[in-house]
Amino acid sequence: MSMALWIVQIALGLAFIMFGSMKSFQYEKARSSLPFVNEYSKGFVLFVGVAEILGGLGLILPYALGIAPILTPIAAVGIALIMVFAAMFHAKRKENQAIGMNILFLALALFVAIGRF
Repeated sequence: MSMALWIVQIALGLAFIMFGSMKSFQYEKARSSLPFVNEYSKGFVLFVGVAEILGGLGLILPYALGIAPILTPIAAVGIALIMVFAAMFHAKRKENQAIGMNILFLALALFVAIGRF
């Protein structure tokens, strides 16, 4: 079980770091590939990107380093909440493919949260 948790933690953490990095450091690329970015301010998109990077780091680093490991399941719960809101956001926009990804990430985040608590 521990190996499965580590695999999911690392995969989910790296995915969020990657998505957040694109929104934070490659704004023009995000504008061209993510339709919602054009409808919101650059500051909001930057905020979302930084939150995703911090969530991704929170999934991996605390437990890996043994420094406040309770932060890992807390980060997983935070990511799960973000995915619930993201699914609602995409449902309102009728972006069904994105909802599927949100539900997958929600399930993975809940797996980590339950497994690490």
